[in-house]
Amino acid sequence: MIDNQGWYSNARHVPSPFYDHRTDEADISLLVVHNISLPPGQFGGPYIEQFFTGKLDPNEHPFFKVIHQMGVSAHCLIRRDGEVVQFVPFTARAWHAGASSFAGREKCNDYSIGIELEGSDFVAYTDEQYAALTELTKQIQTTYPLITLPRITGHQYIAPLRKTDPGLVFDWVRFRSGLCC
Repeated sequence: MIDNQGWYSNARHVPSPFYDHRTDEADISLLVVHNISLPPGQFGGPYIEQFFTGKLDPNEHPFFKVIHQMGVSAHCLIRRDGEVVQFVPFTARAWHAGASSFAGREKCNDYSIGIELEGSDFVAYTDEQYAALTELTKQIQTTYPLITLPRITGHQYIAPLRKTDPGLVFDWVRFRSGLCC
């Protein structure tokens, strides 16, 4: 269930400061699937939450020195065990897509919801992640009916020269077939 403030009831809420207000909540019409792991290729730990909340310690890992001040967020993260963590309410604009376009329209953050899967382009996602993503997506589609099957995409498709996620290991057929039933 998604409440009228845009919070998913089956998520643990960890508010991020990295968001702003949408110009038109009625325009929410795209779902973007991403992946993230911190440090790159490593799963578990507190680092993704720290990154999305501006609390990442640059001394914890050399890669963190590069990213710790980026100021990015996603609406939700789905961990390897299927836990959903929500950082930004769906009614607000998370900063997940960057320079992007979908169907000829730029600035995808303005009209999209961003979901991060804890993972990488080269490691298969877990059954728990697919189950959580499917359930979350169904709830999103119920609340935001403009997000139809053709308007669910990957970061790699809205920023193809910059991004590769969720990667070739993401099973689009499996995910989409779960949404159709």
